[in-house]
Amino acid sequence: MWLVILFIGEMFTATAMGFFEKEIARAIVLSLFIPLIISSGGNTGSQASTLIIRAMALGEVTLLDWWRVMRRELISGLMLGTVLGIIGFTRIALWSSFSNMYGPHWMLLAITVSISLLGVVLWGTITGSMLPLILKKAGVDPATSSAPFVATLVDVTGLVIYFSIASMVMRGTLL
Repeated sequence: MWLVILFIGEMFTATAMGFFEKEIARAIVLSLFIPLIISSGGNTGSQASTLIIRAMALGEVTLLDWWRVMRRELISGLMLGTVLGIIGFTRIALWSSFSNMYGPHWMLLAITVSISLLGVVLWGTITGSMLPLILKKAGVDPATSSAPFVATLVDVTGLVIYFSIASMVMRGTLL
C-alpha cells in the first residue's frame, strides 16, 4: 500500500518538472543539477527521519519534544545546507575556471545551486524530523513509512525550491 502511495506521490515530481518546463528548455544546464539537489534533500531527510525514529524507539524523544527536535534540526539543516552549498558553489567555480561547461553565466548557476542546496537540505531535515512525530500522533507506525515518504515529499518540493530560486536568480539572463 505504501509503495503505491509513494509511486503516486513521485508522479508529482514529473508534474513539478512540467511546471518549470520553460525554465528547463531555456537553461538546460539547470537539469544537470536536478539529481544533486533532490538526492541531497532526500538523503538528509531520510537520515533525520531514521535518527528521530531511533530516538523515539529508545524513549529519548516523545511527541512533546517536537519543538526541541525542530530547533535542533533547524540548526543542523542550516549548517549542513551551508556546507553543501559551499561545496556546490566551489565545484561549479572550479570547473568554470578551466572549461566553458556552464557558460558565461556560471556564477548565477553557482549561486542558484548553492542557495537551492541550503533550502532543500534545510527542508529535508525539518521534514525528516517532523514527519515521524506527525505519523506517530496520527497512530501510524513511523518506522514503516517515514524515510520513503520523506524522500518522495522532498523530491517534489526540492524541485519546486530549486526552480523557484533559479527563476529569481537567473531572471533577465538565462531565464
